[in-house]
Amino acid sequence: MISLYTLAEPQKETSDTNGTTEETKTEQPTESKPQTEGDQIKQEEKPVEESVAKDSESQEQEVKPTEGETTAPTEQTKNETLETKPDEGTTAEGKAPEVQKQEETTQETQQEGDKKEAEKSEAKEEVKTEEGEKKEGAEGEKEEAEGAKKDEGEKKEDEVKKEDEGQKKEEERQKKEEEGQKKEEEEQKKEEEEQKKEEEGQKKEEEGQKKEEEGQKKEDGEGEKKGEDEDGDDKKDKDGEGDTNQSAKEGVEEEKETDESEHKKEKKKETEKTIADDFFYDYETFVSKATVSEGSGLPQDMLSLQYSFGYDCTKRNNLHLLDDHTVCFAAGNLIQILDLNTKEQKYLRSTSGGGIGAITVHPSQKYFAVGEKGHTPNINIFEYPSLKLYRILRGGTEKSYASLNFSPDGNLLASQGGDPDFMLTLWEWKKEQTVLRYKAFSQDVFRVTFSADLEGQLTTAGTSHIRFWKMADTFTGLKLQGQLGKFGRTEITDIEGYVELPDGKVLSGSEWGNMLLWEGGLIKVEITRKGKKSCHQGPIEQILLDEGELITVGSDGYIRVWDFESIDTADATDDSATFEMEPMNELKVGNDVNLKSIIKCTDAENEITVWYAQDAHGGIWKLDLSFSHTSSAPEKMFTYHAGAILGCDISPESHLVASTGVDQTVRLFDYVQRKQICEKKYASKGSSLLWAPKLVDTKCATVIAGFQDGVVRVLAIKQLDEESLHSKRHKNSVELDIIQAFKPHSKSVVSIATDHAGEILATGGEDSTVFFMNINGLSYEPIGFVQVPAPVRKVQWSPGRFKRSTLLVFCEEGYVVEIDSPEGANIQFKSIKSKVRHEEELEKKRIEEAARKKKEEDDRRRRIERGLETESEQGDEPEAKKEPEPEWHPYIPEKASPILTGYYSEEGKFWLSMGEFDAGYLYECKFLNEAEKAGLPEEVHDEPIRYVPVLESNDVPIHNITFSNNGKQVLFGMEDGAIRIHSVDVEFDISTLNFFWQLNIHDNNYGHLTGLKLGYDALSLISVGADGNFFMYNVMTQENLDKKIAEAKAKLPSAKKKDDDKVGDDIDDPSAYSIEDAKQKAEYDKMMKLAEEKKREVRRQISKFRRQFKGLLEKNEGLPMNIQLKKEEFEMDREIKEELQKQRDERIEIVRKELAWESEKQRIALEKLRKRYKDVVECERIVVKAFETSHEVASFRAAKLSDDFYHMKAEFERRKTNMTRDDLTRDPTRELMTGQTRLTEMGTDAGGKQDDATAKVTTTTTLKGSMGERISKALGKVEEKKKKRAQRRAQWDDLYSTKPEDDFEDPNDVASIKEAKDNMGYFNLKTAKDYIVPDHLRMNVEKARGRLLVLKDLIHEYKYNFNLKLLSLRDKKIQIIEEIKDVVCNLKEVRQKLDDTNRKTIPPVPEMQLCEMPEKKLEYTRETLIKFKKEYEQQQKASKGSSTGGFGGFGGFGGETKAVSPTPARLVSETKAKTDSASSEVLEDVELTPLEIELKQAEDIKMLYEQDRLLNRINELVQNFDAELRILRHEKFKLDIVMKNADLRQVTLFEELVLLKEFEKREDVLAEKVTNKAQEKIDMQNKIVEITNKIEMKKKEIEKMGEKDRALQAQFLVLLGEKNQWAEYLTKVYKKKIKRAKKKVSEDDESEESDDDSDDDSEWDEDEDESDDDAGGYDLDICPPGCDQTLYDNTCAMREKRLDIEEALVEEKKNNETLKKELESMNKKLKVIIGALKTAQNDLEAFQLEKQQKLNELDVVDLSQTLVFESNGVNRLQHRIKELEHEKQLQKKQMKEARKTHVTLIKDRKVFDAKIREMEEQTNEMMIAKFGQHVDIEKLETITVNRAIEELKEKLRITEIQCSEEVSEWDEKIKDKKNKITLLIRDNTNRLDQLNLLMNEQKQFEKSLDSRQKNLGEEYSGIRKADVHEKQRLIQLVQLQAQEIDALKEEIMLLSRKGGHILPPAQPPLPQTPPNLRTISN
Repeated sequence: MISLYTLAEPQKETSDTNGTTEETKTEQPTESKPQTEGDQIKQEEKPVEESVAKDSESQEQEVKPTEGETTAPTEQTKNETLETKPDEGTTAEGKAPEVQKQEETTQETQQEGDKKEAEKSEAKEEVKTEEGEKKEGAEGEKEEAEGAKKDEGEKKEDEVKKEDEGQKKEEERQKKEEEGQKKEEEEQKKEEEEQKKEEEGQKKEEEGQKKEEEGQKKEDGEGEKKGEDEDGDDKKDKDGEGDTNQSAKEGVEEEKETDESEHKKEKKKETEKTIADDFFYDYETFVSKATVSEGSGLPQDMLSLQYSFGYDCTKRNNLHLLDDHTVCFAAGNLIQILDLNTKEQKYLRSTSGGGIGAITVHPSQKYFAVGEKGHTPNINIFEYPSLKLYRILRGGTEKSYASLNFSPDGNLLASQGGDPDFMLTLWEWKKEQTVLRYKAFSQDVFRVTFSADLEGQLTTAGTSHIRFWKMADTFTGLKLQGQLGKFGRTEITDIEGYVELPDGKVLSGSEWGNMLLWEGGLIKVEITRKGKKSCHQGPIEQILLDEGELITVGSDGYIRVWDFESIDTADATDDSATFEMEPMNELKVGNDVNLKSIIKCTDAENEITVWYAQDAHGGIWKLDLSFSHTSSAPEKMFTYHAGAILGCDISPESHLVASTGVDQTVRLFDYVQRKQICEKKYASKGSSLLWAPKLVDTKCATVIAGFQDGVVRVLAIKQLDEESLHSKRHKNSVELDIIQAFKPHSKSVVSIATDHAGEILATGGEDSTVFFMNINGLSYEPIGFVQVPAPVRKVQWSPGRFKRSTLLVFCEEGYVVEIDSPEGANIQFKSIKSKVRHEEELEKKRIEEAARKKKEEDDRRRRIERGLETESEQGDEPEAKKEPEPEWHPYIPEKASPILTGYYSEEGKFWLSMGEFDAGYLYECKFLNEAEKAGLPEEVHDEPIRYVPVLESNDVPIHNITFSNNGKQVLFGMEDGAIRIHSVDVEFDISTLNFFWQLNIHDNNYGHLTGLKLGYDALSLISVGADGNFFMYNVMTQENLDKKIAEAKAKLPSAKKKDDDKVGDDIDDPSAYSIEDAKQKAEYDKMMKLAEEKKREVRRQISKFRRQFKGLLEKNEGLPMNIQLKKEEFEMDREIKEELQKQRDERIEIVRKELAWESEKQRIALEKLRKRYKDVVECERIVVKAFETSHEVASFRAAKLSDDFYHMKAEFERRKTNMTRDDLTRDPTRELMTGQTRLTEMGTDAGGKQDDATAKVTTTTTLKGSMGERISKALGKVEEKKKKRAQRRAQWDDLYSTKPEDDFEDPNDVASIKEAKDNMGYFNLKTAKDYIVPDHLRMNVEKARGRLLVLKDLIHEYKYNFNLKLLSLRDKKIQIIEEIKDVVCNLKEVRQKLDDTNRKTIPPVPEMQLCEMPEKKLEYTRETLIKFKKEYEQQQKASKGSSTGGFGGFGGFGGETKAVSPTPARLVSETKAKTDSASSEVLEDVELTPLEIELKQAEDIKMLYEQDRLLNRINELVQNFDAELRILRHEKFKLDIVMKNADLRQVTLFEELVLLKEFEKREDVLAEKVTNKAQEKIDMQNKIVEITNKIEMKKKEIEKMGEKDRALQAQFLVLLGEKNQWAEYLTKVYKKKIKRAKKKVSEDDESEESDDDSDDDSEWDEDEDESDDDAGGYDLDICPPGCDQTLYDNTCAMREKRLDIEEALVEEKKNNETLKKELESMNKKLKVIIGALKTAQNDLEAFQLEKQQKLNELDVVDLSQTLVFESNGVNRLQHRIKELEHEKQLQKKQMKEARKTHVTLIKDRKVFDAKIREMEEQTNEMMIAKFGQHVDIEKLETITVNRAIEELKEKLRITEIQCSEEVSEWDEKIKDKKNKITLLIRDNTNRLDQLNLLMNEQKQFEKSLDSRQKNLGEEYSGIRKADVHEKQRLIQLVQLQAQEIDALKEEIMLLSRKGGHILPPAQPPLPQTPPNLRTISN
């Protein structure tokens, strides 16, 4: 039975107000100003720029919030900083003294700002409440109008829903009003406090002024009067201040002035103060800690982090280098610092508890910054390696930091915020001050960096954008200006990696793997590899500029190095805007590698540079990018899970944990040794995992893993031995082996569970099925599956304590299914969160109302007591009427909330954890039976029976629920990455949730916990998350936990009993007014009322003045003109006029925007026309003219080839390869023949190698002397004979190699015959009837189209090349004209220095004509337009008169040519020439000296030469150009002919194409028929070859069976032996044919074998009769007496074998005959197929002939392939025919003679073969006569002289001599050792004698000492210390001597042994001489 438990079907949304808690409401602003779209755009685009002076203020107030936000976060952060502990260099508040002073000075300004905001908010709230009511009324009217249009059946439901919505909106409005009232009261209190402080400040200022004035009075005698006047003025000022308090307008202006002055003073003070360099924060006061329930006593260290096995490798830029062996990266809410050498880990927690957003390291590596995530997160800057908290930067973003980067000098820090504000902030981080702020973009920004070379430049990049920033100094201060990169024609892409180049360019990556070079905000060029290949396969993640080389890091696992200069100077060569180049070096890190970033590490000591890489597929790599022959291969230092970890489980009896995730791996960890011990990768992503319990596997060595492709793998943990480790080269000592793999699901396997008995395995999948497997040992057998209503989330078996075994299945869409339920309950879950929250809201309102009434009564009582209010005034304010509560309906979400987890509580009951709307509670549900349903209303059948709120969880869903082993705690894995521990009052009862402990550990955004497992000893906890992190914690034991709770609770004071006396009222509100403040507040309210009245009076006066001014204007207009006042005289303020001007400009801008669409429309239309008519033209008609002649050359007006043409051409080129292939059918027997030849070749090669091996025999010997000489001579003779034989064999081989085969043909003859056939010529015309079209000349549509494409391409290429030449000539003409202009300028200067008689005329400067530059027709500028306007006006004036002139046109072309305006250089030269001429005229009047006359003549000669040279240069340039133009003109004439022929050819080819298309269908049918028949022929030939092979195999098998029969016959004869008397009888028994049972055969062969059986039976019967007759009366079936029974039995057994062989032989023969018949039928079919193929080929040839005839009918104008003969040539050809006939006769004669020679050579060969055979017979006879057998001569020669034996004998003799010498040496050594032993014995004997003497002396000394002691006095009665020390020394001496004696004895024993080894004597320890004892020498 299956019972369903599902969430209710989604109903239509009624109200959503009750789904929010009060906490979330209070965080939101109560009132917000409505904004238009334009305002929002301006707000986004408006730069949030602040100067350094404003940063100190923003530091305390943070950024000024936008409208609708509150400043609560700043107050919170301020309170946090004030509560810190004091540290070195800090005050008691935890801040630096300078920071504290800054905060004190800014408090007053902050209060003043709050006052202004309060005044604004009061007015806004009034307006907004009215607007909200209006909007609500309008929305209600719209909804009623829409409801009226609906059907009558739906009206009632809509009305009910609308009423519900209206009620909920009313409730919301009421709540907002109440909250607004509360805020107003709070703001009023703040305003009163601020006013008091302001008044006090003003009084102090007044007192100071008075003191200054009094001092001035004393100094000045006349100051008394002034002082009195000033005192009077002061009194007036005081009276005026009272007036200003009454007048709101004047008061506001004065407040502004005072505020501004105070702000300026405070800013100056703040900018002058900085934080000390040695100041540090106390990190422990800021670090985020566990959240603990108040009064619970739970300790902070319930869980302590021990180790991290994971790495968030998919996070951008998540690997940073701190020093040469230490890196850090973000791990959830931690900064993990990893030592790469020791693998030691350190951790730093975030201060916000919201996670880590970004990390960056200071250029000096002394600091690193951590940008966090959360609500207004901070940037924490730590010092390294002390890890002290150095600076805290506040208020840089709203939610999270996406990127951080230090400036190259380390003074500034750039931070990039994430969603929603995307704020870019620049910090002076040491001062904790912001420099500049700006919104970077409206989408995700991935990275921000400073330029390494250009100061003040930054770059940001991210989703679909890149932006370039500059810090600019303007007249208003420092600004941050951003320029957004424009992609233009390039596809928009996300930019991950980029680098700033030194010259200001930026090189970025793209999603498709190419690089983009940016310059000036535009893409200059796109860089690709050659052949349009992308630089990387996939996005470029990082680009670096290192030591003049550009390095790109791609997600494809490649690191490529590019030439920096090539990229920096790259430019597009065509319109594609691409630049192709290849990398200098590249490194492939691995096959399955996705690189995210690399960091450089330089070891200064070893001068080694290594790189560390972040691999998004799970790892940290060590790379060597030196790219040399000594470069080391990439090394994977650490391996981790890549991406989310979806499955995790712990071993039931060991410290092992297994995990799997989306990286397709299953990993095994030892969390005690803190290492990964095994890893295995599979084809699909892992989705679930289960460690098999002990009931399934007693060794607990089985892991069951589910994957997303629906496969379940059963894995065994195997310990590898040393041999397998060495052979397989495993990195780990443990391996995961697959025991079994099965696929129960078609989609992902999300959950696996085994029942409590360990007999059934259940798996749940996303394909909405649950599959059951029977567990039989290590094998899993399928039972079946159950379909469930929705995809499965989790499966759980019922506990063993339940009476029945059921499976609880949690599905998506809210369904819960119980499998094997006897009641068969089927219910649906219904959300009750809306009801629960509604009840909580009502209760909260009741409590708040009661508290409010009580507070009002208390306030009134206090006012009456203080005299502020009388009892009669209590009734002035009537109590507001309470509106009736609107009717409320529960809210049920449209889409059911997902089930995240759950478990059984009791039989039929279970707990659920829901997501989305229903989060924040735990629900207990029950499967109801029919009786229970009958007793309850139908509405509550679907609801849970009870719920438990998860307090202070902010409705964060729970993904995992785990109980501790003792059941006193329950652990929750939250969606925000937190671990939450609740204590329960009843063990394992979650309904009794009590105090909680919560700690954020994984990433708060995407790190929800996917697994939370307790170790088998309950001392460790494992948590894995979707962020890829894997943490291990130590769990506090229950004893320690109880002890800590008891200690915490013991600190609380004991409770007291309540007194019966009346308790006084307490003031709970910290912001309550004092008595004085309350009085001042009342007075202030009265003053505000008066001020409002005065405002109204002022407004009335203003309106009155307006009316009067209007009347004055009217009177002024009525006056005469000379008396009237001008309008300017009425202007009292020019700012008003400027404001009007500004409004006019805004209107103009609006008009421009209104016309923007029309302008864009016209621009697009123009662009379309240009693309349609102009862009398709590749080159217009350009005419280049000569200078002096009328020659000119025009270009070809060519169009661009379309993209379709290039696609067709590429397709043709691809198919062209298939057309040129050899389509002839292959002979199937060719492979067999080639196989035989290969075998023979291999055999010959092997033989040749053996001969070479035998030929290589060494002839050296180690023997010496006469014996050696004799043996070496013998060996030499043998070697000489071998050499002779080898030479003779080589000669024979050479001879045989040159021997031609019988069918040999001379290659020269074959080549000449082939050439003759090819060149013989086939002069049958295509128009002939018997013409056969060759295969290579057969035309089809593809070939015709290809020829047409090729021709078109060639035409375009010829035209394009010629046009290029013409354009280059035109450019040269332009250069020549410029050069002539310069020459003419120089010539004019020369002419000025010459006389008029010597001056020559200057040639005119040529100009470019309009036809030479047609592209400038449509080009214009503003100057040309103005010029055209002037000329047009002149033309209009001229047209009015009689004269008519030319038209100027654009650029001055027209009827008249105009002189070129002189350039500034010419003007200068002309003026200079004039001055020179003037000076020369003046000098003419003066008489010149002879020297001056001579110099002048020399100068004139020089100028004449220069004049001639310049004129010749002009003529040379002109003539050379004209010559080149004429040459190009001749080329154009030739090319015109070619183009005309090409055009004619193109027409012909097109006609052929059209004709071929008509024949295409028929040709395809015939060609397909021929192809099919050819294929049938090949298939049939293959079958024939196959059958032939089978027949050959059958023949071999038949021969084998015959051999077996003969072998059996021989075996039978051996069995009989010789002279056996029963031989004849046993032979008959052996040959007897008996009837045997047939073996089982198929049904098809039964009929055939039945006939054979009948025949065989008859034959057997006859044979039996005959055998019985011939057996001599003995029965052949019974052993006769006297015959050996064993022999008889063996004979019968061999008979059975014989019959088996015979039967098999008969069967093989039958099969052989069958195959032969089949072969004959195949040959017949082959003949039929060949005939059909020939018929099809004939049809195709006839069709080709018909098609050729049609093609011949086409008109062809082509003279390029014609052949023209002269009459002499024809005569020569006829004469050549006779010569060829004569040559043919000569060749026949030579052929006859060659045949005769061939016959003679065959006869000679036969004679020589006979002689060779005779000589071989003679040698064989001689060998038999001499040796008695055939002997190998070479082997015989080697036997005569055995070199190896002789060498061994010589070695033996030498060894014996050496051994005898060694024996004599050892005898000498033994003698020496014996002599030494005797000496040692003697020495020892002497020592023993000395020992004896010493012992006797010792005894005497002891006796004398004893006697002396008896006679000593009292003073010497004690033991002397010196005696004790001496005694100890002597005892040690005796012990030492005893040890020496033992050592000597051992030496004696060793020496006495024969062959013993003597060791040096053991040195005893030296005696320890006491320090006070003197050493006495003998």
